[in-house]
Amino acid sequence: MVYDFNELSGMQIDALKEIGNIGAGNAATALAQMINDKIDMSVPEVNILPFAEVSNLVGGAGTHVVGIYLCVEGSAPCSILFMMPIQQACLLVDMLMGRTFGSTTPDNMEDMEISAMAEVGNIISATYLNALSMFTQLNFIPSVPAIGMDMAGALLDSVLAVFGAVADHVLVLETEFHKEGQDVMGHFFLLPEPGSLDIILSALGVNV
Repeated sequence: MVYDFNELSGMQIDALKEIGNIGAGNAATALAQMINDKIDMSVPEVNILPFAEVSNLVGGAGTHVVGIYLCVEGSAPCSILFMMPIQQACLLVDMLMGRTFGSTTPDNMEDMEISAMAEVGNIISATYLNALSMFTQLNFIPSVPAIGMDMAGALLDSVLAVFGAVADHVLVLETEFHKEGQDVMGHFFLLPEPGSLDIILSALGVNV
């Protein structure tokens, strides 16, 4: 069945959001173990939108962002991109490292901070794919994550250059991190190869 992604049913969105929330819960547990401190995650919004609109979610093509991206092979080949504005990324690093919020800035992000961000992307990707696999019985095999800091438009262009064709529409999960009264927002994008989103929705068994 070929889906019109502009007309997803409430049931389909609910199913995708539930998978996102399970993935976020598992990711929060994994992050808490990594940093030996409690951290909460949630997925307040799930949408499918045209690829051309991805940069708008982080403030536009000219917004300076941190992006973690990887390739996923298996039953429904795709790419994953976890992207957030650089200021939010700095807050997330402070959250992970137990620092006073505002300690990390774009000018003092070094290898240790970048490595922490890459590990967050790795954990979120793995837990989300595990949840998706549990619901769909599909097989997903992620690559080692790569991390980049650039303008959102340039980063998306580089993702396309590395991974080649993606479908016209992408699945986006708004991802919130919560710790000690501080909220940090990022966006998790599943960029399917042509036909892969159809496979995922069909495997979920949620009818339009």
